[in-house]
Amino acid sequence: MLFFTQCFGAVLDLIHLRFQHYKAKRVFSAAGQLVCVVNPTHSLKYAPTRCAAAQTSVEQGVLPPCHHHEAVHDPQLVPCTCPLFSCPWEGHLEVVVSHLRQTHRINILQGAEIVFLATEMHLPAPTDWIIMHSCLGHQFLLVLRKQEKYEGHPQFFATMMLIGTPTQADNFTYRLELNRNQRRLKWEATPRSVLECVDSVISDGDCLVLNTSLAQLFSDNGSLAIGIAITTSKVHNAEAEM
Repeated sequence: MLFFTQCFGAVLDLIHLRFQHYKAKRVFSAAGQLVCVVNPTHSLKYAPTRCAAAQTSVEQGVLPPCHHHEAVHDPQLVPCTCPLFSCPWEGHLEVVVSHLRQTHRINILQGAEIVFLATEMHLPAPTDWIIMHSCLGHQFLLVLRKQEKYEGHPQFFATMMLIGTPTQADNFTYRLELNRNQRRLKWEATPRSVLECVDSVISDGDCLVLNTSLAQLFSDNGSLAIGIAITTSKVHNAEAEM
């Protein structure tokens, strides 16, 4: 009976996932957009990243550990950029994608425009939804996080990070769009580099920010669909023409 119950539960989860994917494809197929269903990464024991710890130390007037880390180790090494994981890994930018795919099983989707379908939005904070987006010869990391900036008031933060340098990131513009029930909300900005901390981007509010009530307006049965488009910036295009 136990074996049957576990198998039956797994089958129901699979059917639910396929149904969510089918609904998203039905809604967005007319626009020719690829749909990626993203399950949440939920951590009941959230451990702050090294970047978050460094920021706290600065606020308290203490020398951040990151400064000592940079003085001792190779400054070109990048810590693991996967949020909600206290992962000790670090390596060069060229192998960040391999680490995220092999260690953290982060999916990668290719295409100029895709749809990011985050499921189970009701889960308590902190929770992350993460995918990689391959476009224009580069890889981007999209992070949607549910987090309480104030106790008892969870918010959703969505940002795009380029797996590259800040100079490379300046060459691109990303757009996040929510569209449902005759409502449309857009966020357009330059992506940040993964050399910067996702935590600091969220703390600064330099991303798409949704409170719970606003997220519910755009969600459908606990899932939130975010359209993603990446283009080269106008400045980059003008330099290329010259």
